[in-house]
Amino acid sequence: MQSTFAGIELGKRGLMAHNQGLSTIGHNLTNSATEGYSRQRVELGTVEPLYAPQLNREETPGQIGQGVMTVRIERMRDELLDQRIVAQASGLGYWDSRDKYMALLEQVHNEPTEVSTRTQMDRFWDAWQELSLHPSELAPREAVVQRGRTLIDSIHEQYSQLSMTRNMVQDDIEITTSQANDLAKQIASLNAEILKSEAMGDNPNDLYDRRDLVVEKLAAIVPITVDRRDPDEFMVHIDGHILVQGKLSRGFELSSGAESGGYPRVLWGDTKSEAFFRSGTLGAMLEMRDVDIKEEIASLDTMTLTFTDLVNEVHRSAYGLNGKTGVDFFTELPSVNNIAGNYDRDGDGAYDHSYVYRMTGGNALNAQEQIGLSGTMRLSGPEGLVDVEYRPTDTVGDLVRRVNDSGADVTARLTATGTLQLRAKTSSDGESPDFVIRHVEDSGEFLAGYSGILSGSGTERAYVWEKPDAVADLRSGVDYAVAPLAHPSGWIEVSSAVTKDLTSVASGFGSNGRPAEAGDGSAAIAIARLRTAPVMVGSQKTFDDYFADAVASVGLKGERAERMSETQSRIAKNLTDTRQSISGVNVDEELSNMIKFQHGYAAAAKFIAQMDEMLDTIINRMGI
Repeated sequence: MQSTFAGIELGKRGLMAHNQGLSTIGHNLTNSATEGYSRQRVELGTVEPLYAPQLNREETPGQIGQGVMTVRIERMRDELLDQRIVAQASGLGYWDSRDKYMALLEQVHNEPTEVSTRTQMDRFWDAWQELSLHPSELAPREAVVQRGRTLIDSIHEQYSQLSMTRNMVQDDIEITTSQANDLAKQIASLNAEILKSEAMGDNPNDLYDRRDLVVEKLAAIVPITVDRRDPDEFMVHIDGHILVQGKLSRGFELSSGAESGGYPRVLWGDTKSEAFFRSGTLGAMLEMRDVDIKEEIASLDTMTLTFTDLVNEVHRSAYGLNGKTGVDFFTELPSVNNIAGNYDRDGDGAYDHSYVYRMTGGNALNAQEQIGLSGTMRLSGPEGLVDVEYRPTDTVGDLVRRVNDSGADVTARLTATGTLQLRAKTSSDGESPDFVIRHVEDSGEFLAGYSGILSGSGTERAYVWEKPDAVADLRSGVDYAVAPLAHPSGWIEVSSAVTKDLTSVASGFGSNGRPAEAGDGSAAIAIARLRTAPVMVGSQKTFDDYFADAVASVGLKGERAERMSETQSRIAKNLTDTRQSISGVNVDEELSNMIKFQHGYAAAAKFIAQMDEMLDTIINRMGI
């Protein structure tokens, strides 16, 4: 039988339910500006009726209702949309970071301006051209020296800015790695709190919002995916590796850097294996540091070393006003003190490698002449050895171009005297030292008897750097140079021999071993012609090609990063706007719902008042 006071209970439930609705609306309104907040809705439902069908009951028609109850407080959220936003965040973080740092690289080149390295080099060539017209005067020599110093200062400044940018990226990597660790810990901590609340049957909506916000911030740093299939273990993955599993989280740490040229790698904290990131802010920074900026520095080093080596090559063979020859115009600092390039690479106290930068054959060649030989040259490359085949109908010029187009870590050119010269480039594999020739082999006779570099054909007569005194395998009379110190763009200077004595600046070659005449400007012309000569600056043929390609490469990369960043930003905005339309707080809608709950609350209160009046009549006014 229904209780006499059942109506009071029914009204009380109405008051409580509508009061909870009003409280939820107040919570929404006060958090309308809170980052990551999702609006909440009170879902109301009927209380179980007094008589359920399976229970014994009185013969009463129908079921007697017991009022309203709060079924749950629901968070308005679209999980599929959230997954798209998380996936999009890593792309946006990647391109935003690249755009920022590519803008810095563009500023390093200072193109086109009067203070750029290219402009200073043009003026340097012009100074040599002027000296060729007035080889007997000191003023043009002063101009050559001063413009050479200005050019070197410009190269030093460019190298310094690239190095500072790379160090800046490294600082950001350290900070960002720490942020990723902190965010992963926050997610694990929130998972633990959420699990406790869910065990009590609650819906911890605010904790859900906080976790989703932290997940999105983490997604902008590293490319993550979220796994919600197990309600008890919210999981976060990076490229198949678990980062967060329930209340447990893994972290990252940085290596010492000794194994990667002074810059640390990002490792998993527990396994110490390297962590790889294909996108996200951290992925972009690592790519900028280890690829883009590294390549810019390597390109600048290659240009600087090629430029100074070629100028020195001509200058050493020419005579100054004082009759001296064999003088370098630029300083050359070898990486090893041993004249044969021997080096103790493993640090055990014994020589085990040979560091040779350049080798020049002793036979004069004609670029248009067919070689009449067949065979295969094998040169060190990015991944093992690179094969360069040649046939009898090939000309010397064809074979030189084929070597330069092969992708090997060695370039080839014909010197002014027609001899074949092989020079090392920066290492492509990242493990070997820069400007070191690692392997030269020929199955035929082109590098042996024809050009006069190797002592013989076949594997047993190959030049291999992984042993001391490897230069002994070269043909007698080969001119070779020991590899320079790392990053020549940071230390090369104009030689003190020419800065202290302008008469040592060479302008003519002389003849038959006699010093050049005072009016001989042949050497100055030869140096000026290096500007457009096919000297192979890395993969570019001329110095003008180098500067054009360097500026174009950075500019195109910067343009792509800017456009992709803008595209990713628009996509992200569309997604977040869509989510805001679902999860965002609409003040007008909340006020409308507030009026609804206010009226419901007032009606429940009126109902209780009526029930109280009825009970008062029964209790106090009925009687004898």
